[in-house]
Amino acid sequence: MPAQALTRQRLHALRAALPETVDLLHRRRAAQIPPDHVDDYVALDWLKWDGGTLRLTITGANIHRQMLDLVDA
Repeated sequence: MPAQALTRQRLHALRAALPETVDLLHRRRAAQIPPDHVDDYVALDWLKWDGGTLRLTITGANIHRQMLDLVDA
């Protein structure tokens, strides 16, 4: 699904789940990320596949940092 087709509600849910997703990536538990989240994160360019490994993109890192700033505020 193209990123433009995501609903506002879905985008909000993905943003809210991003900190947990990043934690799973850091703990090498990418298999625990729901597959539909992975597809949407890749479509949004928040995650990318790199040699069979799922990685956070610069865009994803910026969104993640924004989410952490909201929690700390």
